[in-house]
Amino acid sequence: MTTNALTSKSSTSGRAGDKIFSGAALAAGVLILVTLFAVAVFLLIQALPTFFADPAKISGGQGFFAYIWPIVIGTIIAAAIALLVATPIGIGVALFISHFAPRKVAGPLGYLIDLLAAIPSVIYGAWGYMVLAPALVPGYEWLAQYLGFIPIFEGPASQTGKTMLTAGIVLAVMVLPIITSLSREIFLQTPKLHEEAALALGATRWEMITTAVIPFARPGIISAVMLGLGRALGETMAVALVLSTGNLIPSLIKTGNQTIAAEIALNFPEAFGLRLSELIAAGLVLFLITLLVNMIARGIIARHKEFSGAN
Repeated sequence: MTTNALTSKSSTSGRAGDKIFSGAALAAGVLILVTLFAVAVFLLIQALPTFFADPAKISGGQGFFAYIWPIVIGTIIAAAIALLVATPIGIGVALFISHFAPRKVAGPLGYLIDLLAAIPSVIYGAWGYMVLAPALVPGYEWLAQYLGFIPIFEGPASQTGKTMLTAGIVLAVMVLPIITSLSREIFLQTPKLHEEAALALGATRWEMITTAVIPFARPGIISAVMLGLGRALGETMAVALVLSTGNLIPSLIKTGNQTIAAEIALNFPEAFGLRLSELIAAGLVLFLITLLVNMIARGIIARHKEFSGAN
């Protein structure tokens, strides 16, 4: 067989492989979109009875909006607390691992952070219920005594520690590995020429990080935070175990408040009829909130990508 024949056969085989790979990738992308669309359609169909039902028959007796609005606010509050706590800590730990820690320390610490992401949520919930909540009670009492004039710290403080603030802290611990791991990988991908140029101009290590690393990593940091937010919005068992549910209240240290995911998890096993449709409608609302958050995140990333230094 001549060289030209071998080359032609190899070229034909390569084109066939490219076509197969391209078709498989396209099928995978289409499958994701079809699955997402099917989930949305299922939730919408199952939730329709709630939207057309007599408001007096909905939980609370004032219609679906009055029922879902307080737990939507509770969901947003819990996720916001988680991000406020986890984001600076996660970015700080990621910077320490990528730019400050000795190599012998950075490796094991990075593996430890990654392992935290593999712990089941029910374990976090049990830890929050049995260890964290009782430990926070004295702190809640101090907040109620000295900062009770602030609505979010209004007393009397919960004696069990099962409050929205505790739930937010547990969620922060759960999303911390996601933010830390992704931020660390982005920081490590910063072009060395950018870092060396900043140092050559006389910048300190911290100034190099603020002028070269952070601008380059900004889109990745936003993506990491948004992924953490998605985890916090949809978490069920940990919140269900840690939070003593109740009506929507401004105080974060009193018993009360609820999240959509915990509402569904606690009531779904015994729900039927219109009550089941209510919970599925609540799931549809959570689905839309998550979709909206992702769309906003993509918009923010697209706006900052041009100035990130990645190009």
